[in-house]
Amino acid sequence: MRALVTGGAGFIGSHLVEALLARGWRVRVLDNLATGRKANLKRVERRAELRIGDVRSERATLTAARGCAVVFHLAAMGSVPRSVAEPQYAHDVNATGTLNVLNAAREAGVGRVVLASTSAIYGDVAALPKREDLKPQPLSPYAVSKLAGEHYAKVYADLYGVDTVCLRYFNVYGPRQDPLSEYAAVVPRFFSAAIGGRRAVIYGDGGQTRDFTFVLDCVEGTIRAGTVGTLLRGVVLNIAGGRRTDLNRLHAIIRGLCGSRHEARHAPPRAGDIRHSLASIARAGRILGFRPHYGLADGLRETYPWYAARNGA
Repeated sequence: MRALVTGGAGFIGSHLVEALLARGWRVRVLDNLATGRKANLKRVERRAELRIGDVRSERATLTAARGCAVVFHLAAMGSVPRSVAEPQYAHDVNATGTLNVLNAAREAGVGRVVLASTSAIYGDVAALPKREDLKPQPLSPYAVSKLAGEHYAKVYADLYGVDTVCLRYFNVYGPRQDPLSEYAAVVPRFFSAAIGGRRAVIYGDGGQTRDFTFVLDCVEGTIRAGTVGTLLRGVVLNIAGGRRTDLNRLHAIIRGLCGSRHEARHAPPRAGDIRHSLASIARAGRILGFRPHYGLADGLRETYPWYAARNGA
């Protein structure tokens, strides 16, 4: 079977492409290389079909979707801070881009669309763990734009028969996650600082918690969502590690791996950031048979060599 992976040259997308190819799929990638990199696909460049294009283009998405059994839609503007600074851009990429992908899937006769969504949709709802039936409380344009994509996915399943599933990813980390972006996630920022002999910055007091998910666990859940035999009809599922860790503890683990003696410095909290996050993964377990295999320490040990090589350590 052939799969289309939008955003397939990105961090999570490139790992997904490799895993699909390893399982015998033919894989087409649609990526505008705004944050993705051809180097992320270097190990599979002779086997994956890369098309340079943007999900904001109706023509590009339709052309890429033709002949595909499944679309894994990972292309996104994935930064909360950037969405606060550029809300229109977040909407155009995440909401309009998703609508284009769903329209393309409908016209091309794609069997299923797997939409990469986000835990940011829950916002600061007090209940822990975060269950899929909780009322969304988005705190940023990023979260709003991803929630709009989920609603579109459900409507397209109900009205047009495009089988869809929305995966709310929780703080995915691993090799190839960019540490240089102005909006880099916390794990690559901490690794880059520790290996480079600098003090990491923690926004807030560091007591905020996150449910960190190793990228290979995320990929496994994503593939299961694309291949499970039952109709999913717009269902929403959490994909996560199922445990929470505060940022001070995360920094301590990374410092230990890197042999760094530099304490973090604290800066004011960032607008749109949530305080606590922990996923219930019971529904994904029931529907997909999903179980994470990597604890945080294990995943960070797998991740460290990539950052060490990148920084010449």
